[in-house]
Amino acid sequence: MPFAYYEQLSREQQRIYRMSDAVTALRVREPTTLRPQVEAVRQALASGERAPLERATAKLGNALCERLDVAPVLVEVLEVRPSSEEGELHGLYTWEPGRRPRLQVWMRTAKQARVVAFRTYLRTFLHELCHHLDFQLLELSHSFHTDGFFQRESSLFHQLVPGPAPRGPKKPPPGDPGA
Repeated sequence: MPFAYYEQLSREQQRIYRMSDAVTALRVREPTTLRPQVEAVRQALASGERAPLERATAKLGNALCERLDVAPVLVEVLEVRPSSEEGELHGLYTWEPGRRPRLQVWMRTAKQARVVAFRTYLRTFLHELCHHLDFQLLELSHSFHTDGFFQRESSLFHQLVPGPAPRGPKKPPPGDPGA
């Protein structure tokens, strides 16, 4: 079932939304060999130091992009999340013509400036990386938040972080052309 905003999209955007929704997983070559980079991110985050965290996150991002055969993204780690009445901004992906794509992720909460939990940080990073992969790997002209998008994010997380096996992929809604 598409998210509520689906009805407000143009026909072309709805087609891209459905294409995005149909891709529920991304497979990383030899993901277990990336666990040292994941651990480096965990340790750097625990230190509370921005620069080492940015270096560790960029190294992980470069390795993931290399394993997925896409151009790397510029990673920037920022301190305290910006906030407004709508909430806190956790991460941001931007890509302007003629410029290198940029992924920004914030390492501290807005209200108390506490370092965020490791899983939250990593999922935020992977979320923003999925926007990059939508353009670079899936070659979509828009990057929508679809069920498939969130499942791709989760598939990357579960390949990088040991734990219980992820649940199976969602079945497309009846009548979905991706079925």
